[in-house]
Amino acid sequence: MKLDIAGMHRLAAEQGIEPERLDAALSEALRLAYLKTPHAARHARVELDERAGSFTVWAQKEIPQEPTEEDPHPKPVLGEEYDDTPEGFGRQAAYIARQVITALFRKVADDNIFGAFAGQKGKLITGVVQQDSNDRGNLHIAVGDVEALLPRREQVPGERFRHGERVRVYVVSVNKGLKGPEIIVSRSHPELIRRLFEREVPELVTGAVQIMSIAREAGERTKIAVRANAQGVNPKGSLIGPAGQRVRAVMENLGNEKIDIVDWSEDPAKFVSAALSPAHAVKVSVVSERNKTAVALIHDDQLSLAIGKEGQNARLAAKLTGWKIGIESYEASQRKDEQAQAADSAADAPADLPVSPAPDAPADKTDDSKDK
Repeated sequence: MKLDIAGMHRLAAEQGIEPERLDAALSEALRLAYLKTPHAARHARVELDERAGSFTVWAQKEIPQEPTEEDPHPKPVLGEEYDDTPEGFGRQAAYIARQVITALFRKVADDNIFGAFAGQKGKLITGVVQQDSNDRGNLHIAVGDVEALLPRREQVPGERFRHGERVRVYVVSVNKGLKGPEIIVSRSHPELIRRLFEREVPELVTGAVQIMSIAREAGERTKIAVRANAQGVNPKGSLIGPAGQRVRAVMENLGNEKIDIVDWSEDPAKFVSAALSPAHAVKVSVVSERNKTAVALIHDDQLSLAIGKEGQNARLAAKLTGWKIGIESYEASQRKDEQAQAADSAADAPADLPVSPAPDAPADKTDDSKDK
């Protein structure tokens, strides 16, 4: 049966597909198609002939075997191969060949995309926003010839982009989906902040400064804890930059989101105190290291600052440190301490000695002599 195998090999070579890979896929597809034809043999193989530009279906019949005492249920033996290429199979074969080539080309393209982006997971990439009228909830980000997906769950509330606008996104995952490679990107992921700072701060790239933890409420506020790994380096100053240039460059990519940069410390009390910035903690007491619980004492005029709007500052501080943080009034704590001290002083004071009552005066005696 005629089939332009040489032409298909040339097309495959242009896409970097080996002839052996094409032949194997084409032979299997033709074999499966043959098995669906009437009176097809159960055992068959397809032989391709590139020179002749043809293919042949070689089939084998099962020959039953007589049972014996040693083998009461013998397996049938395959007979000699014979040409069982169906009449008029050429048109169907050509259609199958087109399907095989198309599928192979798509798979190669998908593999190339997957290979190119598999190493991009966890990195920052720049793409162009593509609006899709059939998928209004999600955004499509064109990165070269590839389209990544920015799902609603990875978007920043209130953030809007125009069609054709360039945007930086964080690559969350690269998977092989049913319809090809599936590249999921994010604008709300905390690691987006780290990657943006790495673009602006050379000390992060060299390792002189390290971001230890990030707590983020996308679109609202982010807290970052940093430490220096080299002497003479100011970690907070490195991220802020001269006149705040570096942190401003990052914030330009985030809209109205605010960024707090604090010093990381191995001492939980110091770390919790720094994390509550911009509020100043007078004292932080570790209640339980096992349960990671601490209490911060704050002046009354800074309580609202420490807690933040709807508890945001305290919540982010807890995420940043990994500790449960109780916030209490320093003045109220002082009053409690004073009252407790006063109560203790009263309890320790010596008790007054009891006053004995005066002895009863002796009763007046009647002067009997007068009566006499």
